[in-house]
Amino acid sequence: MSRLPAQYTGIQNRYQEVIAALENLGRATKSAGPLDKKASELVQLAAAAAVHSEGSVHSHARRALEAGATADEVRHAIVLLTSTIGFPTVSAALSWVDDVLEKRKPSSTPKD
Repeated sequence: MSRLPAQYTGIQNRYQEVIAALENLGRATKSAGPLDKKASELVQLAAAAAVHSEGSVHSHARRALEAGATADEVRHAIVLLTSTIGFPTVSAALSWVDDVLEKRKPSSTPKD
């Protein structure tokens, strides 16, 4: 998995038991039903967009891609929300997804 954001690691260092419980809850909820990892991450990505959580959109977009989602699937999970959460929120979430996708592009700098 990608390097964790400094904000998260700061909380993790200060409140180790809370973060351990949170991580256990995440594992428990994902194993509680039939959705595979990719579908679970796309659902959580949509929820993150709905609550305007930029950090969570970044995180779940990365996780969905790592679970095998394509860039088009990640974008579609956001676009599907247009009639539910509104175009401005979808537009913002797509820009956050683009942040993640831009970082994943191979460098165009030639290697010596």
